Amino acid sequence: MFWTTLIGILVVTASSGVALGAALGLTGLVILEFFGNGSTYLALDVIWGVFNSFTLSAVPMFILLGEILLRSGISERAYTAFTPVFAKVPGGLLHSNIAVCTLFGAVSGSSLSTAAAVGSVAYPEMSKRGYNKEAVVGSLVGGGTLGLLIPPSLSLLIFGALTETSIGQLFVAGVVPGIMVSALFMIYILFLCLRQQGISPRSTESISFWEVVRGMLQIWPILLLIFAIMGSIMFGLATPTEAAGVGVVVAIIISFVWGQLTLARLAAAVQRSILLFASIGFIVLGTSILSLSVSILGVPQAILELAINSDLGKYGIFALIILIYVLFGCIFDGLSLMIMTLPIVFPLLVGLGFDPIWIGVIITVMIEIGQVTPPVGLNLTVLAGVTNNEVPLGRVAVATIPYWMLLLLSVAIMTLFPQIALFLPSVAF
Repeated sequence: MFWTTLIGILVVTASSGVALGAALGLTGLVILEFFGNGSTYLALDVIWGVFNSFTLSAVPMFILLGEILLRSGISERAYTAFTPVFAKVPGGLLHSNIAVCTLFGAVSGSSLSTAAAVGSVAYPEMSKRGYNKEAVVGSLVGGGTLGLLIPPSLSLLIFGALTETSIGQLFVAGVVPGIMVSALFMIYILFLCLRQQGISPRSTESISFWEVVRGMLQIWPILLLIFAIMGSIMFGLATPTEAAGVGVVVAIIISFVWGQLTLARLAAAVQRSILLFASIGFIVLGTSILSLSVSILGVPQAILELAINSDLGKYGIFALIILIYVLFGCIFDGLSLMIMTLPIVFPLLVGLGFDPIWIGVIITVMIEIGQVTPPVGLNLTVLAGVTNNEVPLGRVAVATIPYWMLLLLSVAIMTLFPQIALFLPSVAF
């Protein structure tokens, strides 16, 4: 009866066009009323906790940070800086796409911001130079996902806030996996361009060592921003929430001085950030009410007990959860999926003996996969829009399949070697 009610209300409310946050919250309230002996009043404490959360207050700051950088033109300068570095490497500017996405992801914290900012610069330039358009958008969609994994990550921040896991450790844990995924993308591009000569044009330009050095020197403002955020956290000078505020201040200064930020663009960034946070906050609110309801009824504990007593084993259950995330990634956007599933998935995986920090990194990679999975994959839509539909959504999705598979491969690698994610946090904290 419980599961019928839970799934039924979610399906009915979600399919009716009601906002996801409202659907989740309403489901939680119904469960509290009819299965929790009329304890709907407990939802008031949850609502107050969400709106009064110090940790969650960092979310709008990181959103604003990404929006400022998106409108500042800094991505264009970063792209120009990396161009000489990969000029003679098979794949050329395709590698630059991944490198710039990695760098931009380290300050934006958002997959969509990264894909939009780098894509708007890279696609016109590479189309003009004769690069295969599908290969270009594939690299940009795949590279854009790095914005969720490379710290400071919006998904890791929300994960830490909802699970009471150290956000500082989560941020540090994302560094090596982020670099690993970026390297996997570049290796794939290298082999692709060696096998198919028409993917990227051969560069005939003579690039000196000093041109490469000069290009790298141009990215110092971005490195300064990364240090301001991550350095303040790692050296114990600021909490992640305080570091977000520091990052916004530094980003504004850099974007006015070094970028193309204006007061009008700053106002637009603030307005967009408010709308995005309102959407995310509403989902967090609804999820928190639902989480309370299932926790009171002991659902996570019951599922854990059932899982332990099953014949699947620890890694069999983990594989089933990965499959669920892949399937649900076709329906829900990444952050919504993570927030919605955490009340059950997190206690289950912790109960099976998986490290909470490692879980945060793995779930982040899984929602990255959701960002590039049709029909809801938002990165696909963004890049199709960047191309003005020169590359339709279907072709963008097909071009992204190799990067989708590489993200799954990275999950397998980190499952076999969890220290890839856990080594740096153990050293830094």
